Amino acid sequence: MPTRPRRPRARLRPAHLLRTVDLAGTGLFALQGGLVAAAAGLDVFGVLVIAFVTALGGGIIRDLLLGDAPPAAFCEVAYPVTAFAGGAVVVLLYTSVRDVPRDVLIPLDAAALALFAVVGAAKAIDHRMSPLLAALLGTVSGVGGGVIRDVLLGGVPLVLRSDVYAVAALAGAGVTAVGLRYGGPRVLVLALGAVVTIVLRLVAVWQGWNLPRVAG
Repeated sequence: MPTRPRRPRARLRPAHLLRTVDLAGTGLFALQGGLVAAAAGLDVFGVLVIAFVTALGGGIIRDLLLGDAPPAAFCEVAYPVTAFAGGAVVVLLYTSVRDVPRDVLIPLDAAALALFAVVGAAKAIDHRMSPLLAALLGTVSGVGGGVIRDVLLGGVPLVLRSDVYAVAALAGAGVTAVGLRYGGPRVLVLALGAVVTIVLRLVAVWQGWNLPRVAG
């Protein structure tokens, strides 16, 4: 009796998985930016703008510095849509989103930070940047959007005055840049860089670490 040929199982390719996680990180950063904007008293349009720049600002700066124009965020509609969707969630469900436990948001934020930092560093290495410059651009990818957010809201960027946040991104991006520059396996190097960022960030929050201040 003839049997029906089996269909090959669809495999989730690393590139597709990375894109999915990247979009999830974009949405989370947009959500956080929208929450900060709403708490600052901005109107609906202001919340959406801040959500957008928080989620995509770092990547846009990185791409412009690399001479990669137009930036990747403008080459695929899924990214701006995801960013605006994160802001819309805050607009529509602010009270519910505001009450999400901090213990849930911090690990998710650390994972998104790690992803943006290591992917940014990897892209810089692909553009033949030195490991030092690639690490810096990876850090910009991770924290640039938050810096723009804080400046637009009239404050000193949080990453410049408290929390081991940018330093965690720099550490993970540095590991990624050096590993890729010297021929390490790409997936393993990206994973290691992400783990460094996540662990350093979570331990810093757990232990209450902050960098020393010059005065005061």
